[in-house]
Amino acid sequence: MSRRPRIVVLDDWERSFRRLGDWRAIDAAADVTIHHVPLRGEALLAALREADAIVLMRDRTPFGADLLAQLPKLRFLAYTGTRNNALDSAALQARGIPVHHTEWGPSKSATCELTWALILGAVKQVAAASARLRAGGWRSEAAEPLAPVLHGQRLGLIGLGEIGGRVAAVGRAFGMDVVTWSPHMTEARALQHGASAVSLDELLATSAVVSLHLVPSAETRHLINAERLATMRSDGVLVNTSRASLVDTDALVAALKQGRPGAAALDVFDAEPLAADHPLREAPNLLLTPHLGFVVEPVFQRFASGITAGLAAWLAQG
Repeated sequence: MSRRPRIVVLDDWERSFRRLGDWRAIDAAADVTIHHVPLRGEALLAALREADAIVLMRDRTPFGADLLAQLPKLRFLAYTGTRNNALDSAALQARGIPVHHTEWGPSKSATCELTWALILGAVKQVAAASARLRAGGWRSEAAEPLAPVLHGQRLGLIGLGEIGGRVAAVGRAFGMDVVTWSPHMTEARALQHGASAVSLDELLATSAVVSLHLVPSAETRHLINAERLATMRSDGVLVNTSRASLVDTDALVAALKQGRPGAAALDVFDAEPLAADHPLREAPNLLLTPHLGFVVEPVFQRFASGITAGLAAWLAQG
């Protein structure tokens, strides 16, 4: 009797796959192990070594040729979403391993909503006010600047794709002056979203809020570096719900300590989960969320149903 296929699921931090997917047919035909914490190094290899099929949650665990070479039993791989920049597709193709991915769901809208939650949270100093109130206080005991009003202020969007365009629409609804820059931005494209195309230098120097919405590339790595951070307004806010590689993290920590920009809000990090002793956790005027941009019920419902459908189809092929 041949052994049952072994399926290993990585990085289900939200414990959503079982809750949102129907695994009955898969459990009847295969042995399934779902990991809820990040695995690296020997722990990762030990978890995957006997796997016939592997499921990846987006790009939380890099899957390159070196790892693949140590998994001779692997016959099928699936991942959530429609793009995985940490997956060596060429190596999988060379081994003849079929790859399945899910659809996205409303992730663009979800990320836009979180972007504005971070913008408003940082600008209106929500976390600090809530902490003060919970600690028994009311107003600050120090004379300090009060929260500004966004109406009439400038919103600078670095990138104006599907998410950036949504963020621009909300900015216009708030009565903000929306400007944009990207490596290939044109005035015509900007105007389609009610924005004006400006240089990156102007955007950084004049915007009350700068929000990043670029697809990362070699050219945009650390686009926001120490030199550019120093040009931002002392009352400006930098928001990143896109990719951590767009910002030089060490430079941002130093810049916040120096007060320019005045505040920042981040949902993405160079290594996730964020290390307990990471300097970002102690940086001043910084609002942090644990990469929640796409982590919403409708998206994860689409992930779970797409993964179970893909696994069921693979198992049915024998």
